[in-house]
Amino acid sequence: MKRKPLAIAVKLVMTGALAGVLAACGGSGSGDSTAIGTSSGTSVGAVSGFGSVYVNGTRFATNGTVKSDDGFEREAELEKGMIVKISGNWDDSGNGEATEIEYDDTLRGPLQNASWDEVANTGELTIAGMTVILDGQTVFRGATATELATDPTAYRVRISAWPLANGSFRASFVGAVEASSGIRFDDEHEVEVKGVVTDHSPGVQTFTINGLLVDYTSAVADDDFALDLIENGMGVEVEGSLEGGVLIAQKIDDEDDILGLAGTVEIQGAIQGDYDSSTRQFMVNGITVQVANTEFEDGLREADLADGLLVKVEGTVNDQNLLVAREIEPRDGDAEVEALIESIDRTNETLVVGGVQVALTTSTIIEDDDDDSRLRTTDLESLAVGDYLEIEGRFRTELNTLEAVSVERDDVDSEFEMDGRVTANTGSSITVLGVELLAGSLGSLSQFDVGTAVEVSYLKTSGGGYIVTQIELENDDG
Repeated sequence: MKRKPLAIAVKLVMTGALAGVLAACGGSGSGDSTAIGTSSGTSVGAVSGFGSVYVNGTRFATNGTVKSDDGFEREAELEKGMIVKISGNWDDSGNGEATEIEYDDTLRGPLQNASWDEVANTGELTIAGMTVILDGQTVFRGATATELATDPTAYRVRISAWPLANGSFRASFVGAVEASSGIRFDDEHEVEVKGVVTDHSPGVQTFTINGLLVDYTSAVADDDFALDLIENGMGVEVEGSLEGGVLIAQKIDDEDDILGLAGTVEIQGAIQGDYDSSTRQFMVNGITVQVANTEFEDGLREADLADGLLVKVEGTVNDQNLLVAREIEPRDGDAEVEALIESIDRTNETLVVGGVQVALTTSTIIEDDDDDSRLRTTDLESLAVGDYLEIEGRFRTELNTLEAVSVERDDVDSEFEMDGRVTANTGSSITVLGVELLAGSLGSLSQFDVGTAVEVSYLKTSGGGYIVTQIELENDDG
């Protein structure tokens, strides 16, 4: 049986983090038949809010049900950060209608190791021998990243993540329960992993996934799969239990069938590796994206495509299993502010934080450990003037506004901080993220040229102005 590596990669993304076959839904088969919107197909991404389901910047109206192999039946059981596949339609205004929502754990089982750098907001988890990368976009539930790193083996976790080219994963969601609680995410199969088969030994019925030995002598095949079809290079999903470092498989399904793909596909993620300017291709979440007659939005240029840049891609999959991009827009944060909320406009979903005008979008993830509310509108309602927030986003110079990617409430601090580029300089003051900052006791700020990326600590004066207490160039001025 001939396998296409790219097909495996696509399937591992769409069902390594999701369930079922990636198949677009287009009504009766014509784009004109959709109930609403201008695009009909499949949107794959992390849930950023509820009250309907927010994915990839679109608010999808739903019927409240979820298709899943991991015990989920209702939308209310999902969490922010979980990667879902939505079949349906959407328009450019950010509204859509879901005909089906699918979710599947990427990894599940006892946590083996964990690390977390609170300053850099980066870390790693190890589960069933698989490496999972953590970053500032990862949503944690049940335990914080610091708690997991302090005592890793005390927890079981379920992870929703994107596969990376080297066989590791980048976590979008990490849910944890204490191992001593007896709670299991799946009563039938404690461990779930996904990956590509290597070192297959059909005689003894074993193979490896990213170095993890899998024994499938007691396994059954799921759905229409058969165990005698297992071969090297095949993408698989394996569920079972760990015994002495070996995964004893109880259920195996193949993960490389992407037949039936049609219509528009929308996906969001970080570019993996360098952009190949000769082929005009790059990777996002294991999928190869082809640039061809592509429209770049929000100031993004083809020359800006680089490793780590968070983008949203909309296009169609061709007969070579390439996602041919019709539109690409940046979704990465290029600026931050940490300060008190000074005002809130709940109707327009805007805030003033440390003098910075902040706009929330349908993609904004709002984190609040003190509020377990499901509704995104209630998430916003939970914020109040005087709360101290850490906000990451993209600064829209033309709007003088920081468009928030993530919002997290933190302990109150009298000093404010911001990262951004200088847009004006009078010598005695500079403007960063739309806020004029006075030099104060520093005397002069003339050395910070317009366009320079800076890290600023500042205070609000009794007169309502802002004064710099410390400023330095960002480590990476690119």
